[in-house]
Amino acid sequence: MNWDDVEAFCQVVEHGGFTAAARALDRPKSSLSVSVARLEEQLGNRLLERTTRSLRLTDAGESLYRDVARPLAQLREVASDTLAKGARVQGTLHIAAPYEFGAHHLAKVACTVMAQHPQLKVHLDVEHARVALFDRNYDIVFSAIEHAFAPSTVVVRRVFSLARGLYAAPALVARHAPLAAPEDLHALPLLAGADDTEWEFTLPGGATAKLEVRNPRLRSGNASVRLEAALAGLGVARITSTFCAAAVAQGRLVPLLADHACAPLKIYAMLPGRRLVPAKVRAFLDALEADANLPNANTVDQ
Repeated sequence: MNWDDVEAFCQVVEHGGFTAAARALDRPKSSLSVSVARLEEQLGNRLLERTTRSLRLTDAGESLYRDVARPLAQLREVASDTLAKGARVQGTLHIAAPYEFGAHHLAKVACTVMAQHPQLKVHLDVEHARVALFDRNYDIVFSAIEHAFAPSTVVVRRVFSLARGLYAAPALVARHAPLAAPEDLHALPLLAGADDTEWEFTLPGGATAKLEVRNPRLRSGNASVRLEAALAGLGVARITSTFCAAAVAQGRLVPLLADHACAPLKIYAMLPGRRLVPAKVRAFLDALEADANLPNANTVDQ
C-alpha cells in the first residue's frame, strides 16, 4: 500500500473534497484523484461516492478513515515538530487575515520574508468575512475577534494592537456643530463595521465611555468601503490610523475627537496548537513585529 495515497485520501476527507484538499496541500486536484483511485484499486473497494455537488464516504471508506486518520495526524505532527527544530525557512506558509489588516499590513511583510527566504512560498487569503479557524489548513489565522471559545488545539501566539480614530470629510464636519463628547456623534451619520454595536473611548481624564452605534448610514466589514464612504462625505468612520493616513495627509479626511482615544483594533495571531512553532511561522511573525509599517503595534506572546 502506498501511504502517500492513504494520506491523500485522508486529506480529501478532512477538507470535504478534492478542490479544498488540493488548495490546502498545494497539489494538483488531478493528482489527488489519481491517488484515491489507485488506493481504491489496491483495496478492491470504493472509498468515496462522488457527485458534482458532494462527496460521501462509503462504509469501506469510513472504516479505513477511522483506522488510519489518527495515526497519520500524529505522524504529521511529528514531522511538523521536526521541521520546526530546523533553522531553514521553507515550504508553503498558509495565512488568512481580515481585509483591513491583511491588505494593508501583511503584503509588504510577505514580500520581505520571501525575499529573505527563497525556498518559502506564501499563500495569503485576505477575507472580508470572518475566517473559520483553520478550516483550510492555515498555518496562521489573523482575527479581529478574540476567540475565547477556540478549541484547545488553537493557541493565540501574539496580539497586535493597532491605533484607531474617527475620521470624516472636511465638508461634512463643516456642516455640523463642533464635537465635544462621543455622544455628539449621534448628530452625524455613522459608517460602521459589520459587527459594530458600540464604540469605546478613553476620555482625556482616563475614564472610559461607550457610544451605541445606532442605525448607521453604512454598515460593512470592508474597511475600504467605509473609507470611500467617509471620503465621499457620507459619514464618520472609525478606521485604523495607518489605513487612512494618506487621506489625512492630503486633507481629504480630518480626525474627530482627537483627545478621545478609540479602543484599538486588536488582531490575534492564532496558530494550531503544536508543541513547536515552525520556522516559517516564526520568521513571518518576527518580520511582522519588526515592520515599520506598524508603528502603533504591540506584540505579546501568549
